[in-house]
Amino acid sequence: MADNKPLAVAAPALPVPDDELVRRVQAGNTEAFEELVRRYERKVYNITYRLMGNEQDASEALQDAFLRAYRFIGKFQFKSSFFTWLYRIATNVSLSKLRKREKVDTVSIDQPINEAGDLPFEIPDVKYGPEKMMKQRELRAALQSAVDALPEDYRSVVVLRDLEGLSNEEVSNILHLSVAAVKSRLHRGRLVLREKLASYL
Repeated sequence: MADNKPLAVAAPALPVPDDELVRRVQAGNTEAFEELVRRYERKVYNITYRLMGNEQDASEALQDAFLRAYRFIGKFQFKSSFFTWLYRIATNVSLSKLRKREKVDTVSIDQPINEAGDLPFEIPDVKYGPEKMMKQRELRAALQSAVDALPEDYRSVVVLRDLEGLSNEEVSNILHLSVAAVKSRLHRGRLVLREKLASYL
């Protein structure tokens, strides 16, 4: 007689924690690093794009950040989360490139959206007519231009805190600043942005 009991369905495998993947990389498993890249590539690109202001420089900073992470992952000591360590590398790489760049590029309102198909800063505009869409494009361009023009100390804090949504404590760990210093730079950076974007607000 046939057994009509339902077949047991295996529970979906839980994602491997970052720390375990890092340990595997440290043991020589390159596939584990590829998984870390897949997990954080989009987020790291968002940071480099918002700091650098254009796709080419952001892509170069992204590649450099992951190359540096792979090179030094053996020294990762699990004193912070992997993403904090990786964000710190990406931020430092981007700021280093900015220092070497003779002039800061700005974003044109005619610049295409990035390769992932995302609009910078994700300002929604699909439900508006042409005039509203143009205003949204102008606001995006003005915002990126204003961020580009911020002093380096303010820019990194504003990008990580306001645009990436990290907490003051996370920004503090990434930039090696006190929470009080993060709050101070964030306040000053916001004031500068508010002044530059006054006509749009």
